[in-house]
Amino acid sequence: MDLGLAGKTVLITGGSKGIGLETAVTFAAEGAKVAISARNEEQLRTAALHIQQSTGSTVLTIVADVTKPEDCERMVAETAERYGQLDIVVNNAGTAAAGPFEHISDEQWMSDLDLKLLAAIRVSRAALPHLRQAGGGSIINITTSWAKTPPASSMPSSVSRAAGQALTKAMSRDLASDGIRVNTVCIGTIRSGQLEERWKREAPHLSWEAYARDPRHNIPLGRIGDTEEAARVIVFMASDAASYVTGTSIHIDGGSAPAL
Repeated sequence: MDLGLAGKTVLITGGSKGIGLETAVTFAAEGAKVAISARNEEQLRTAALHIQQSTGSTVLTIVADVTKPEDCERMVAETAERYGQLDIVVNNAGTAAAGPFEHISDEQWMSDLDLKLLAAIRVSRAALPHLRQAGGGSIINITTSWAKTPPASSMPSSVSRAAGQALTKAMSRDLASDGIRVNTVCIGTIRSGQLEERWKREAPHLSWEAYARDPRHNIPLGRIGDTEEAARVIVFMASDAASYVTGTSIHIDGGSAPAL
């Protein structure tokens, strides 16, 4: 299937590792022009080298902090200036933060909302003129399955991500007339640096493959997902192959979420 991504320009926040990096690799393999941003310059350089070795493509790396409005505007401007256009934005920046309600301070609430909700608002707002100039485009907001059915002690992330899902639906209605599609991809248990640290703490005697298939994870498909599996869905949702899909969410969680 031709995803129609050759020559398109994509900006991925949080693109130096994990799902963001694998998404960048997948876009580049499809012929897209890719820009990735993150706060750590060394990790960005390492990511760029990995993408080049994997796909033969060079990428634009932008050191930026998405909690700073000026950085959000700058990363969008740099991407559009380098490639002459901007067609796709993947709002992926964020970290897992979870605890019981009574232990979450105001500072923690504000920090999480700033990183996961306001950052997506800032980047998307800065990208709008460029997406309109391109005749339309796609915005993908990365959220989590927890956002729909939050378990106990899942705050503040579950609440911030739920706000991200509401943002996605509202934006999709506002921007549809411009040909700009807005969707969210809800990430479940996917291999990551944080998850690997947990594996080494909980079961260092097991191989990753054995740990990933441990029944304790309670995943209907019987295993933890890989970053490549998440990236392929993100890229599809952003592509012309999903040209009639907007204002919706899709889970990548092996069937774990109790909600559709």
